[in-house]
Amino acid sequence: MNASRIALVTGANQGLGRALVEGLAARMNPNDLVLLTGRNPQRVVDAAREVTELFGTRARVEGRVLDVTDTDAIARLAEEVRARFGGADVVVSNAVARLLPDEPQAERADEFIDVSNVATHAVLRSFGPVLRPGGRLLVVASSLGTLGHLSPRLHHLFDGASLDQVEYAVESWRSALHSGTAREAGWPVWLNVPSKVAQVAGVRAAAAERREHDLASGTLVAAVCPGMVDTATSRPWFSDYSKAQSPAQAAEAVLDLIFAERVDPTLYGELVRFGKALPWHGGTPPVGQDRMLTP
Repeated sequence: MNASRIALVTGANQGLGRALVEGLAARMNPNDLVLLTGRNPQRVVDAAREVTELFGTRARVEGRVLDVTDTDAIARLAEEVRARFGGADVVVSNAVARLLPDEPQAERADEFIDVSNVATHAVLRSFGPVLRPGGRLLVVASSLGTLGHLSPRLHHLFDGASLDQVEYAVESWRSALHSGTAREAGWPVWLNVPSKVAQVAGVRAAAAERREHDLASGTLVAAVCPGMVDTATSRPWFSDYSKAQSPAQAAEAVLDLIFAERVDPTLYGELVRFGKALPWHGGTPPVGQDRMLTP
């Protein structure tokens, strides 16, 4: 990657996003810049200040208020990055909506889909064109993002789909949730399953269009699975955290992927977990709420 590198992380006030910002700041140089984004202005200011205090001699850290459900705001930030810095070297889409086990899933569908899927599509569309050669564009997903976790009845919606087709499938799912026909159509109850599959399908679609050029320039577009992470978002869903990682521990494998000297073509456009690609057609439809956030 270039000198004077620019990195950006969405959903970076806390948890894994905050750990990724800290890891980027620690590994980058004083003339590099990390943009920490989040929806709450005060939390963004506080987080940027705290990371700067920790790594003041390393990369600069600046906060940017960004509501990822505002696709126009994502486009404006991408244009700012292009106009001010000539592009970005690292973009990590990490924002996630929090769900609780006792909440009716369908009632939270719009927020969850907007944060996890509409925002992911917007980041791919807006930041893909401003990614510098040799850059990294990563979407944080989970192992539930492989196609096999959906009913075979739904596979055709995502397998080999374009980004437009993935977006259409997501909106069809949203409509089915509102009309009460989602289960009849084969959609699982738990929002996280189709959401993660759609995230990975979106990455695969965006990557397919630019694969040849990106591999020639050492650029990586991929989804990443950090594994089980002990955060406020995931904690309500598990009773056993003995194997959970701290956010800082989970960030390490993602950071290693970002700072790898060369791009492994077998990882390009794939869902990557601990340095290895998970089979796109792997997995089985999960049963029970305990599987909702399986890493």
